[in-house]
Amino acid sequence: MPAETSPPAVLPLDPAIRTALEGVTTATLTTILLKKGLRNVWIRGGMPLRPGETRKVGRAFTLRFVPAREDLATPESWSSPISTRAAIEAMPEGVIAVVDAMGVRDAGIFGDILCARMAKRKVTALVTDGVVRDLAGVLGTGLPVWCSGAAAPPSVAGLTFVGWQEGIGCGGVAIFPNDVIVADADGAVVIPQALLEAVTTASVEQERMEGWIMGEVEKGVPLPGLYPMNAETKARYDATKA
Repeated sequence: MPAETSPPAVLPLDPAIRTALEGVTTATLTTILLKKGLRNVWIRGGMPLRPGETRKVGRAFTLRFVPAREDLATPESWSSPISTRAAIEAMPEGVIAVVDAMGVRDAGIFGDILCARMAKRKVTALVTDGVVRDLAGVLGTGLPVWCSGAAAPPSVAGLTFVGWQEGIGCGGVAIFPNDVIVADADGAVVIPQALLEAVTTASVEQERMEGWIMGEVEKGVPLPGLYPMNAETKARYDATKA
């Protein structure tokens, strides 16, 4: 970050909310957010690099790249105070690093050494609409990564790093520091900070309801009146909660 600015402090994430969201799919979250009027919350291009990756939840710690400019995107820039290295050292434990790479797929934003440092700092995950490099090494670090794949060239071959902890657009989604990211097999979704408690509560109930519906389907109950529920079905479901 430029020296004259102070990035926003990373807010703690209530452990109860983290635990609750670890039990909620991103599919459910997009449905709940849609009901609240938010349609554009799924980060395009951010898919799990490792099959079978478990669901991750954390505050967004944002990083931003812009198109490469030859006087700025140089190997020397890696030693600059405004660098991906400096940004990683500013990441507190438990955050999810969300990196706006503008969807560029021919320059890897991070390689194995940077990902290893993030893992050592106990960063929860990396989410980007771009790609990583040193694929085998990145996988070997154990850092959970959601991205668009891998490419051999370094970031400066196609991107200029400009800052961290500011509003970004990642995968076509607006993300701000302290929003919450949930990432699973279906990709990564942002929950705006102001909606966190309401979305968590509604999502947990949605998961419970859909679990009950699935049980009815397995019993052979037909879908009309079940999904979505009619009044009679809802009364039966409500009775199970009582």
